[in-house]
Amino acid sequence: MTDAAALSEAVGPGYRFEGSALELGVLMADAETLTETPIRVPLGMLNRHGLVAGATGTGKTKTLQLLAEQLSAAGVPVFAADIKGDLSGLAAPGESSEKLTARAASVGQTWQARGFPVEYFALGGEGTGIPVRVTVEAFGPTLLSKVLGLNETQESSLGLVFHYAEKAGLKLIGLDDLRSVLQWLVSAEGKADLKDLGGLSSATTGVILRTLIAFSDQGADEFFGEPAFAVTDFIRNDGDVGIISLLELPNLQDRPAIFSTFLMWLLAELFRALPEVGDIDKPKLVFFFDEAHLLFNDASDAFLDQISTTVRLIRSKGVGVFFVTQKPTDVPDDVLGQLGSRVQHQLRVATPNDAKALKASVNTYPTSSYDDLGAVIQTLGIGEAIVTVMNERGAPTPVAWTRLRAPESLMAPVEAAAMEAAVAGSPLAAKYTAAVEVESAADQLEVRKDAAAAAEKAEAEEKAAEKAEAKAAKKSAPKKSSGSRSRSRDDDSVVETVVKSTAFRQAARTAARELVRGIFKRR
Repeated sequence: MTDAAALSEAVGPGYRFEGSALELGVLMADAETLTETPIRVPLGMLNRHGLVAGATGTGKTKTLQLLAEQLSAAGVPVFAADIKGDLSGLAAPGESSEKLTARAASVGQTWQARGFPVEYFALGGEGTGIPVRVTVEAFGPTLLSKVLGLNETQESSLGLVFHYAEKAGLKLIGLDDLRSVLQWLVSAEGKADLKDLGGLSSATTGVILRTLIAFSDQGADEFFGEPAFAVTDFIRNDGDVGIISLLELPNLQDRPAIFSTFLMWLLAELFRALPEVGDIDKPKLVFFFDEAHLLFNDASDAFLDQISTTVRLIRSKGVGVFFVTQKPTDVPDDVLGQLGSRVQHQLRVATPNDAKALKASVNTYPTSSYDDLGAVIQTLGIGEAIVTVMNERGAPTPVAWTRLRAPESLMAPVEAAAMEAAVAGSPLAAKYTAAVEVESAADQLEVRKDAAAAAEKAEAEEKAAEKAEAKAAKKSAPKKSSGSRSRSRDDDSVVETVVKSTAFRQAARTAARELVRGIFKRR
């Protein structure tokens, strides 16, 4: 359908909502913008999640900025990972230009420069921002196995280590604590502790320890520690305006799995921390998950199940999640099926795999008024997108080729000095900036080793003392066998003296003669 009036009549009613809504842009018919047909998304349906997809340079980041601005203005806190630093400009008013004025006029937008309250965060203090740290035990074995690339057997063994540490009262704060527990459990003393739990293979332990070393080499030690960040601190308002929390992710290309998995932990922790609220007028928080394909690359089935479950259930906690990635096919079907709002920027087809991905993306949309939706997606200009959202009744709206509005904040990074000043003035700085030293598993096991060594030394000394005492007692006791031999020698000398004496010999001869005489006399 190319007739502008007919298209407006077919699509426009689907975007008329009774409650509050975010203004995305206006409907397009070929190259013409239909300013009388606005394309919107209901504020109350943003906890049904969404997807922003498109090739590099097609306007995904500006779309994210546009959504964050309007959510903040509506009093909804926002969390976003700032991959390239571009989103820091949300804190400053935008700069007008001839091009911007023309863009705003083309969509019927009354553009007004304004900034929004922004808090800057950094993982473990790497970069400019309030440090966001987590303990190893809170991170958990499943997510840690994913980021370490462990197989099922190794993941199961890691789960056993976490279970043992919890039962033994060993606090896993940093990676060094986990290493200490692993080394303890394959030692002579530690093996006895696991006798009732199935034991731990030395080979598997070696693999985990080696992967932990590689993990540390990527700077991961900075992410784990105390004070652990309370994710509820992302849900804050400045008066009637929601605070936008931006997490800086430096050197993403060197360690993509670390950041994506860390963001998944944040989402899972929000699910655990927040109470059930059901369907509410507006979300309590909207979470933008940029570079989402990094989360799903090489993920195990168990990990994908966890993501799918978290996304499905966190809606009832009032949290909306938007995945931002290049292709819809980057997101698993179980997760993609739960995303109610879709903003699809241009997709480029340069390979057979690209063509396959385009076809799969088109098939995920409801029936549209466009004869060839795939061709439309390929011809979208920068700042244009194919949109469908969930209406107030929970049904998908008609597919709409949309020209998006322009953000009102600065569409560029703010100066480093402004970011540093914002961090220094944040009420959260005092709470999280200084690291806290606590007695962790490494300290506890060191105490155990010292106690075991002391006990072993005391036992050895006691045995040595007993041996020395026994030897001394044996040396001082009477020697019975020696006394008998002495008496025997004395008796032998007396007999010898008597036998050799003259009187004994005379008596013996006399007795012999008398004996002989007696014998012959009787005969």
